[in-house]
Amino acid sequence: MENSLKNEFENLVKEASEASFQTNGLQILTERFPGKVIFSTSFSYEDQVITHLIKDLNIEIFTLDTGRLFEQTYETWTSTKAFFKKNIKAYYPDTEELREFVTENGPDSFYQSVEKRKACCTIRKVHPLKKALEGYKVWITGLRSEHSPNRKNMPQLEWDPDNKIIKFHPILHWTTEQVTAYVKDHHLPYNHLHKKGFVSIGCEPCTRAIKEGEDFRAGRWWWEDANKKECGLHIHQ
Repeated sequence: MENSLKNEFENLVKEASEASFQTNGLQILTERFPGKVIFSTSFSYEDQVITHLIKDLNIEIFTLDTGRLFEQTYETWTSTKAFFKKNIKAYYPDTEELREFVTENGPDSFYQSVEKRKACCTIRKVHPLKKALEGYKVWITGLRSEHSPNRKNMPQLEWDPDNKIIKFHPILHWTTEQVTAYVKDHHLPYNHLHKKGFVSIGCEPCTRAIKEGEDFRAGRWWWEDANKKECGLHIHQ
């Protein structure tokens, strides 16, 4: 199955540069892989835009509840479900795996080293993600090239060898101004932390507001080197 899907991906790459795909990529993928396309949301500005773009398409939506999210994120989750009238499936860390990690390392050990922070991300995000993607062929994300240096040269269509799935980033080349204008123009619910300087919003203990002039991702894992700021959800080829 993996080889077959990878062959389909290679054919899609040839189409991805065409104007029709640039305009109707979500529709094309939904028709090509009926019932096998899924979108991951963290209720960011970007994800609210995509939720609106796919509202009439046969695309499932899920979110990862790490257990350490902001209360404002849960509020946005609630308002998003009510606004779009769509189910959003929740995935959680494995209880036993998390219990062992916290028992051995403590609840805030992610501040101690990059290794422990990544281990925490793996338990709370990466492993639940694998469960969420099982059985699907296309994973839609809200990644944008402005998000971090690691994403500036990303292709819009990727093969994820770890999850063995096609990834599509429909608003990869949108600017921040385009995203926020879309949210405003369509009166979409959004996380009000965005208005308080929180640009990239993750777990509460690992996220802060950014200061004027700081990089987009400066508020995530701010105690670490800028080049290490990935949680393991997105591995780019």
